Amino acid sequence: MTEVIHVLLVDDHAVVRAGLRAVLEKDRGFSVVGEAEDGAHAIEQAVALRPDVIVMDITLPDFDGIETTRRIRAKIPEARVLALTMHDEGTYLVPFLRAGGMGYVRKSSSDRDLMEAIRRVARGESYLQPGGVDAIVREHRMQEPAPDTLSERERQVLVLTAKGYTSREIGDQLALSPRTAETYRERIMQKLGLGHRSELVEYALRHNLLG
Repeated sequence: MTEVIHVLLVDDHAVVRAGLRAVLEKDRGFSVVGEAEDGAHAIEQAVALRPDVIVMDITLPDFDGIETTRRIRAKIPEARVLALTMHDEGTYLVPFLRAGGMGYVRKSSSDRDLMEAIRRVARGESYLQPGGVDAIVREHRMQEPAPDTLSERERQVLVLTAKGYTSREIGDQLALSPRTAETYRERIMQKLGLGHRSELVEYALRHNLLG
């Protein structure tokens, strides 16, 4: 039996939340466990419900979806947040990823794309549409340590981390203990001057390391 993905919807428009609920609950693989109309309520619901995925609008009436994501991640580091917004990626994508977001989908996308994005984020993977990759490259065309500053094993750990694998899964693939995999990741982030796992994803995308 397929495991059900529990979703929290965050959007200030009730009609949008109702539409999203209707779309998702047509598929038995999703269950909408809560809704929130602003950032403060979203944080309360996230803490109380611990959903598998939080679908987050960027524009909210109190503080925006980026700040809401940052505050949720401060309380629940393992929270998985997917942005669903009318805004294109150029302005908001990179700040959202830095806040701990894991994916970005435009509201103009198909229902199928939205469902696929939620499934990927629920698995711990990142999800970006083509325009998102372009936005990251444009935003970060700057001097930074090149991938060849990393050892071959460090590059392997970087790629697997960026693809959403856990330390245990990385260890299984590379014949390492989970703790050793974590040590490699910490060393990689130190070498590259990165502070968060989402920044590893950005780095891997900018340098075409994900294939």
